Amino acid sequence: MVLLQAVSGLIGNTPMVDVSQLSPNPDVRILAKLESQNPTGSVKDRVALAMLEAAEASGELSPGRVILEPSSGNTGIALAMLCSQRGYELKIVLPESVTVERRQVLEAFGVEIISSSGAEGSNGAVRLAQRLSDENPDWVFLYQYGNQANPRAHYEGTGPEIVADAPEITHFVAGLGTSGTLMGVGAYLKEHNPAVKVFAVEPPSGERVEGLRSLDDGYVPPIFDKWGGIDLLDGKRIVRPAESLLWARRLVREAGVFAGLSAGAAMAGAVKVAERLNRKDGPATIVFIVSDGAWKYLSTGAYDDDLDDVAERLADIIYF
Repeated sequence: MVLLQAVSGLIGNTPMVDVSQLSPNPDVRILAKLESQNPTGSVKDRVALAMLEAAEASGELSPGRVILEPSSGNTGIALAMLCSQRGYELKIVLPESVTVERRQVLEAFGVEIISSSGAEGSNGAVRLAQRLSDENPDWVFLYQYGNQANPRAHYEGTGPEIVADAPEITHFVAGLGTSGTLMGVGAYLKEHNPAVKVFAVEPPSGERVEGLRSLDDGYVPPIFDKWGGIDLLDGKRIVRPAESLLWARRLVREAGVFAGLSAGAAMAGAVKVAERLNRKDGPATIVFIVSDGAWKYLSTGAYDDDLDDVAERLADIIYF
């Protein structure tokens, strides 16, 4: 047993588990990278730590500074954990329509929550944060959507971990949110083996799936452009709200993976990729990201209410 000096030492080196019992194709293995095993339960722990360390190294962030960040939950929670250790004051712009668990966790860490319009979703939180940053130039605005430390955290950490645990990987599937995971991991995998295929999971335009965004809705994260997203991706798989719910439930009930809804969407995307592969393609190994666990979604009824009823409620609650 290793004694760690801080809980941040637990970030990264997450396990991978074989969930091939859910694969629709006997020639295709599906492996789940359990980012839910990070200290605050999500992949955003990696991003929050990388952004803080980069800001500290550049001199932008120093003792006594105030940090501002828009978040629908996971990034805010990760920053809250790290700021509590480093002594920074943290202000999170949070849409009013997030799940109650996310607001409760932020409150437990003592974070100042600045509410934004629930109807405007995460894009509204970003706009409000940008305005507040302009009005308060002494605050440090990390801005995960455009912060290069976001994809670098995955290029330097998540990607090498995947290759170490699954060197036979042929396909990588992840949801398109800030695009940091896709761009960072995808770039690393392509450098390691150009034959690896990288697929994004998106909702249909105009529909909301937890943790995902559609590029067709008009907002393209700056990270996506800066890391050559169009050229990096080998394809996209469209996943609807009910599909993300169904596969999140199957991960829990059939594979024992206590997965959040974006993980359900990523699993659904992995299944769609597997369905299109055939024997002439040879054996395949798909790795997808379990971005967070199910515990932040229990109040929504996502795992036990009627599937169609929950899918309808996705339009009113921001889950990511």
